[in-house]
Amino acid sequence: MQHLIPKIESQLASLPVPIALELPDGRRVAQAGARVTLAFKEWTVLAKLAARQVGAIGEAYVEGKVQIEGAMRDLIDATVGMLPGNPAETDTGWWSRLQHRAKSHGSHSLRKDAAQIEFHYDVSDDFYALWLDARRVYSCAYFRTPDLTLAEAQEAKLDHICKKLMLQPGERYLDIGSGWGALLLWAAEHYGVDATGITLSKNQHAYVQRLIEEKGLQGRVRVELRDYRELSADQPFDKISSVGMFEHVGAANMPTYFRKIHSLLKPGGLVMNHGITSGELNYRQLGAGMGDFIEKYIFPGGELLHVTHVLRETAAAGLEMVDTESLRPHYARTLWAWSDALEAQLDAAREVLQRSGGRQAENAERVLRAYRLYLAGSAMSFEQGWISLHQMLSTKPDGDVGRAGVLRGAQSVYPFARDYIYNK
Repeated sequence: MQHLIPKIESQLASLPVPIALELPDGRRVAQAGARVTLAFKEWTVLAKLAARQVGAIGEAYVEGKVQIEGAMRDLIDATVGMLPGNPAETDTGWWSRLQHRAKSHGSHSLRKDAAQIEFHYDVSDDFYALWLDARRVYSCAYFRTPDLTLAEAQEAKLDHICKKLMLQPGERYLDIGSGWGALLLWAAEHYGVDATGITLSKNQHAYVQRLIEEKGLQGRVRVELRDYRELSADQPFDKISSVGMFEHVGAANMPTYFRKIHSLLKPGGLVMNHGITSGELNYRQLGAGMGDFIEKYIFPGGELLHVTHVLRETAAAGLEMVDTESLRPHYARTLWAWSDALEAQLDAAREVLQRSGGRQAENAERVLRAYRLYLAGSAMSFEQGWISLHQMLSTKPDGDVGRAGVLRGAQSVYPFARDYIYNK
């Protein structure tokens, strides 16, 4: 492995942030004024660094084979310099696409999706509460003005979605993948809707049930532990939202997902799909081992599609896209806010995970290390444009060309003008 050292020294010299390496034999390779130190316990891991497999380095850190000292933001800046250009891997061959589709089909049964959601969202409510805002909004914030705090930007996002959906008092509203209930409750309290949320997370379900009771919203707000495929279309909804949800659906299930939404939505109604999209047209995953890291430690079964693919499936299901907005840099800022909050209380996070029970207690240090890299690495990916975030507003045309109150041919409540979103 000694022959790798000159190559690694050359790589270090080109990085935007000076870093130091501590080798397994105790030697130190360092740039002047190093702000980040990577201490390697095994030579095989050092070989991964020489090959620019940053995901493998992240895995080694989680497993305790590498120690990292220094600020997470400095580490991420150095990581960008380690990567050989755009790391987004794409599917261009028919065999590769066929394999990927087969894997997608096999990864998203009712049972597997429930297990995958539990793996991520049921880590520990108290752990998430340490670095999310007080409403526990676990999705991209909307920094309508640069001076907003994270909490203010999350409230701005909740309201942005409600305004886009044109929520009205008494309307039946469904939130698919309702998380810790922030949007569900905001819509009920500020717009007077009759709100239903669904989640596959037992922790989130119990938490939202408590909030509904504490706020006295029984009868007008409910949350169900249910898969979207299990919902009945007997009583369609006026408005539907899905925030941070379709990333878990799987490419193979996208037709089923959008057909289900179509069946659940009243003619003339609106649906908002807000979710992470890929930055590459034929995206498969992030390369350099980063996609494998996310799959193993954070989001098993997660799949990203380019926004054009999502909109194609939307249209194929009979829904009409009327407004699409990218919030990509907003998510980068959101993730950095989460990362900074976690970095500021690592000891508390470790203690919370240790007392949480289950796999988290047994693997508290591994979970914490994985989330440190996941939050900061995701912020980097949004900043670089490797992945994106879109809000896609669609209608279910009702065939009423002369519908009152909107432009002729609207065939829905959507006014085909944006003023209603931004006027206070």
